[in-house]
Amino acid sequence: MKKKRGCGYRLFQLFFFLVLVLCVGIYFLFVFPFWGFPLHSSKNLKVPLTPAWVLEPWLWEDDGNTSETISSLLRDYEAQDFPVRTILIDSPWSLRYNDFTVDEKAYPKPAEFFGDLDKRGYRVVLWMTPMVNSESKEGKIAITDSREWYEKARADGYLAGGGSQVGWWMGRGGFIDYTNPAAMKWWRGMQNQVFEWGLDGWKLDDTATQFGFVYRGLRFPLPVPYLNVHTGPMTTRQYMDHYYRDEYQHGLTKNPEFITMSRSTDRLGLLNGKKKSEFVQWLDTIAHPEGFSPLDSSPVNWVGDQDHAWTLENEGIEEAITDILRSASMGYNVIGSDIPGYSGKDIPPNLYARWSQFSAFCGLFLNGGHGDRRLWLTNQREWEIVRKFAWLHTELVPYIYTHVAACSEGGKPLMRPMEPKYHYFFGDDFLVAPIYEDNLMRSVTFPSGKWRYLFNDLEVIEGPTTTRRTFPLEEAPVYIRDGAIIPLNVARAYTGYGDENSKGYVTWLVYPSKNTEFEMFHPDKSGRTKLESRMSTSLTLQLSGVHKPHILRIHMIFPPLKVQRDMKTLEENVDWTYDRDRAKLIIRTDEYEDGKYTIEY
Repeated sequence: MKKKRGCGYRLFQLFFFLVLVLCVGIYFLFVFPFWGFPLHSSKNLKVPLTPAWVLEPWLWEDDGNTSETISSLLRDYEAQDFPVRTILIDSPWSLRYNDFTVDEKAYPKPAEFFGDLDKRGYRVVLWMTPMVNSESKEGKIAITDSREWYEKARADGYLAGGGSQVGWWMGRGGFIDYTNPAAMKWWRGMQNQVFEWGLDGWKLDDTATQFGFVYRGLRFPLPVPYLNVHTGPMTTRQYMDHYYRDEYQHGLTKNPEFITMSRSTDRLGLLNGKKKSEFVQWLDTIAHPEGFSPLDSSPVNWVGDQDHAWTLENEGIEEAITDILRSASMGYNVIGSDIPGYSGKDIPPNLYARWSQFSAFCGLFLNGGHGDRRLWLTNQREWEIVRKFAWLHTELVPYIYTHVAACSEGGKPLMRPMEPKYHYFFGDDFLVAPIYEDNLMRSVTFPSGKWRYLFNDLEVIEGPTTTRRTFPLEEAPVYIRDGAIIPLNVARAYTGYGDENSKGYVTWLVYPSKNTEFEMFHPDKSGRTKLESRMSTSLTLQLSGVHKPHILRIHMIFPPLKVQRDMKTLEENVDWTYDRDRAKLIIRTDEYEDGKYTIEY
């Protein structure tokens, strides 16, 4: 006889059913809209190939926002022999948010202005968001009351959620509907003019994470992350993906080396201005576990707006390091932060120096924001440090580009965090432990192997071990793996790896140790060159692939007995020299046949 189930069992069934419904409801209301489906789908995506020009230093300012302030800024940096490839023009530059019409009071004769920047070899990136504003903050934009323009866009069906508006830091407006062909025709039509002037990229500022926070004009205490668009209901995550992907892909149709600079993540270390626990930092990933922009539309990323400060609590360099390394662990490849912080009061000169050192070993060297950065007027010592590390970053472009290109083909990201905290590998050959406190002392933990101090490569440390030492302001905790082969593009004497006569040559740093090799992806896209190093009774170096003029800087404690290239003996002080102070054999080659060097020692 079948036993009857009691009332308690029925209550348990009901309770289980209600919990299941609640969990499903929470998932589809608060998890699925931000995470997407399937979960972590972005993890399987490859990052795009970032053009080499992105890897050279950027410059921008956010106080004047006029063509004259930008031109003056560039003249000043040119006079100081500071390397700049890209000029970022932030908000405001248009008449409205976002009509893509240049404000000609702030930027007179814009076609001539942009054309002149192009002729001088600068790349130009402009700021934008997906917002169509009805009103904007005074003093921030030329036209603050744009209700008529907004209402026309809403009436034509160009906006998500029937024109539902959200307040953001530049005013109030609705979201452009990326799924509506008519809306896109209108949007792209407005963008055409700046593309015709040679636009190289968008800085995609983040408002897409607010998509769905309002519905029919009502603001909810919790986000309701769905809005109707042309194709039906859309989640926050879906809209974010449209924003970042659509703008990047459209830009590529106009310029094959077009990029978008977007946020990967930011402020992961803070909660109401206070340092978060490790657990709370981990919980932050629940909101956007894959980051803001999808990996396949992230050629370059930055991590938000830090202050001119040191600590995590003050949103300083420690916050930037936290967010960049977290971004790297999520799979982002070319990442940086505003040097030395976006905003704040006075800029501490030593902070500027340390932030530049850290950024020299990031994919993006982004110098700009609020505040006077003309350190040469007040602090010559610190300014020379900033300039030196900007040039070091520029010299490293062939090395950086090789790792960036390899990542785009499915390899490892450029920066790879390691234990302990605030340590990372930069490519395969550099160990970096950036200084994040106003202190010359720093502990560095080394993995197994031999590591040479970059600023005195006669100093060797064998890991695994931890050391604590003083790093003077002119130097930084950066170590190079013994056996490394590093390609450089040297054009100045600031770093000691060559001088103006090195321009036009690939400079190879070689630290012989058993058998090693490095295959370089040429930044000019001409192909690849591999350099192999083999040690036995003599040292053999073999170049293969694309032939390029080159300079070999080979670490050798004693001068060589004999140097040959392609079986021909080279003459000292003509074909090669030995730098006793730096313990370097230097060989300069314009042309070669097989590219085989034999060095007897």
